[in-house]
Amino acid sequence: MAHTHNPFIFGEVLFDRFPDGHIVLGGAPFNVAWHLQAFGQAPTFISRVGDDPLGRRIRGAMQAWELTTAGLQLDSRHPTGTVEVTFNDGEPAYDIVFDRAYDHIDGAGLPPGTPSLLYHGTLALRGSESRRALETLKTTHDMPIFVDVNLRPPWWDVETTHSVMSAARWVKLNADELALLMDPGKEPERSASELLQRHDLELLIVTRGAQGAMVMSREGQNEVVEPPSAQPVVDTVGAGDAFSSAFVLGLMQRWPLKLTLERAQDFASAVVGVRGATVQDKGFYQPFLDQWGLSES
Repeated sequence: MAHTHNPFIFGEVLFDRFPDGHIVLGGAPFNVAWHLQAFGQAPTFISRVGDDPLGRRIRGAMQAWELTTAGLQLDSRHPTGTVEVTFNDGEPAYDIVFDRAYDHIDGAGLPPGTPSLLYHGTLALRGSESRRALETLKTTHDMPIFVDVNLRPPWWDVETTHSVMSAARWVKLNADELALLMDPGKEPERSASELLQRHDLELLIVTRGAQGAMVMSREGQNEVVEPPSAQPVVDTVGAGDAFSSAFVLGLMQRWPLKLTLERAQDFASAVVGVRGATVQDKGFYQPFLDQWGLSES
């Protein structure tokens, strides 16, 4: 029997702006909340948007998806988050514009509720107000924490990232981020083991792109998974966020570790087969809901 939970998802929501004027809605925490809503888990997404057309577009998208806006704050002084995407010889570069609304999440305006867990990334912590709001959230609620490491230069440093991980029960990062935070000359498995022990984590999850993912547990359980060999790839935007959402789901549903890892990889592999980080067709999710025993009877 599937159980519905109320995870709190904290962090950025933004639009990627492309040179041709095209804009795409995203932000890792927003993407995770979006998927968890489709999985029937009633997440509360905590962020802040400007009192502007982009902010209204975000609120409208959330309402259409039946994702509660109780944690979405309105800012009359700072605009909605944006990322300016440029291309140089075909290679994309990203300017994650600073001093946006999500850098100013107000700890006095946090939503009520009894969350089953807290998910947050590291990007939204670049703003001091949002950092304080997150600390308020942590001290107000006794809940396990899932940290999704997103090292976006220049908005991170090693010391702060390790400090954030020390408060977590579960941490996910990719292989490149693992090398940045630990000794890049070491074998990834050894670095992962040392990071797990350093922060006394219950689980450390390392995604490895086309090579799949691995997870290590405090009890010494190590699991690896590879993506399907014939998986079509349209774009990889949001693949890590899709993986995180399914893994968080597995934690809340208390699936076995290996099964959680396999299902997270399966869902991420499906998302790379469509354009963009979020899917607005609920039919896309139905096969997973059926297979995972989450469909409403």
